[in-house]
Amino acid sequence: MDIRQLINEKLAFLREKGVSSSRLELKILLAFVLKKTTDELYLYKLPLSDAQIKEFDRLVALRAEHYPVDKIVGRKGFYKYEFEVSKDVLSPRADTEIMVEKAINMIRENNFNSILEFGVGSGCIILSLLADTKNTIGVGIDISSKALQIAGNNARLLDVKERINLLQASWFDDNILEKIGQDFDIIISNPPYIPSGEINTLELEVKNFDPLTALDGGKDGLRDYRRICLLANKILKKGGILLFEVGEGEAERVKEIGEVNGLSYQETLRDLNDIKRCIIFKK
Repeated sequence: MDIRQLINEKLAFLREKGVSSSRLELKILLAFVLKKTTDELYLYKLPLSDAQIKEFDRLVALRAEHYPVDKIVGRKGFYKYEFEVSKDVLSPRADTEIMVEKAINMIRENNFNSILEFGVGSGCIILSLLADTKNTIGVGIDISSKALQIAGNNARLLDVKERINLLQASWFDDNILEKIGQDFDIIISNPPYIPSGEINTLELEVKNFDPLTALDGGKDGLRDYRRICLLANKILKKGGILLFEVGEGEAERVKEIGEVNGLSYQETLRDLNDIKRCIIFKK
């Protein structure tokens, strides 16, 4: 059996299990087992060893239980970089890249140098900004110590460890402004925005393997936007920028929240599926 046949066989197996997977996902799993890149996969000298086949079978069995591929291999590509991930952080998503690209452009155009992220998770957002803008420094806040450990690992991988302060805290803490202790040119966040009552309707890959604290945005999904906008008005420098990722159908309501908190709406960006995905405000 060659590589293509092996992947086709496993793809059929997953479909029988009711798992919507892809040939690319299986290539990623097999490449991980063989310690190759996916581009090198079809050049691999056959046959696979019994140990390699056994390990590949084990990983495919995990996928059959809806375990996300990135959580199986422990890494995920995002923007230009690759990030360590685990069940303790939200899996980076391509939809978020438009916000990152916009923020980088705004940092360069305005010579901004200080960045704050609410909800750092794996660090894929703020670390991408720091890696692409060499004169910047950042603060990343998360309530999860395990997420901050992952973010710290990724900061080392991207060689920006000396330019970021990772702070364990909740932005709902009464003394959060004292903990932060400074003002910023840019605040960026992909906060929890799924209404609590909709969590159980999410794909199994999301609701079972992404942390609930990164998903649940309260009764209407907007709880964290209200709090962050309130804080942003106090710690954004004059002329500073706030960028949010928002859930489908939430853009107009988040726009209203920002304006009620004294922020000036600037623009809305759509993702590759033409969904309003990023809202931008100015102080």
